[in-house]
Amino acid sequence: MNRNQKIALGCGGAGCLGLIVLVIVGVVGYLFWMRPATHSRDLDYIVNSNRNRNSDTDSNSSRPNVNASSNTSDSNSSSSSSSSLTDDEKHRLYQAASMTADAELLRRVTVKLGLTNEDYTPSDEYAGFLKDHIMWAYRNGDFIQSLDSKEKALAYVNSHFPE
Repeated sequence: MNRNQKIALGCGGAGCLGLIVLVIVGVVGYLFWMRPATHSRDLDYIVNSNRNRNSDTDSNSSRPNVNASSNTSDSNSSSSSSSSLTDDEKHRLYQAASMTADAELLRRVTVKLGLTNEDYTPSDEYAGFLKDHIMWAYRNGDFIQSLDSKEKALAYVNSHFPE
């Protein structure tokens, strides 16, 4: 094997290794950055499934009332409590609630933020918030990484949730 063949073999091997590393980094990056978007799809499922279950008014009487404070007050309570939060705080709270994997907690947070109505149907602000949330998540990867466990996400929600 002459010198040129050795160089060509080395460059080919380095190119293949570089391509493999690039693919791995691309897959990891895609999974990391697309993670918040999957939570919005989960919320769509939660909202749609609850819309069907809550269509009968008698069905709610047998279930425990986990959101009693907002059910006993007028519908402006959720928007007034969320108006004291900045957009960044709303996105942080939504992200943390979605990372707890607690569907009921996520429902309560979305109602308080005004993203869903009392019956868990999407509000007018829902689609715009999710669109903004994707860009927010892209810019705030450090915050998302800081909530690397369900326990940390739950602790954040418990300390920042405006009850």
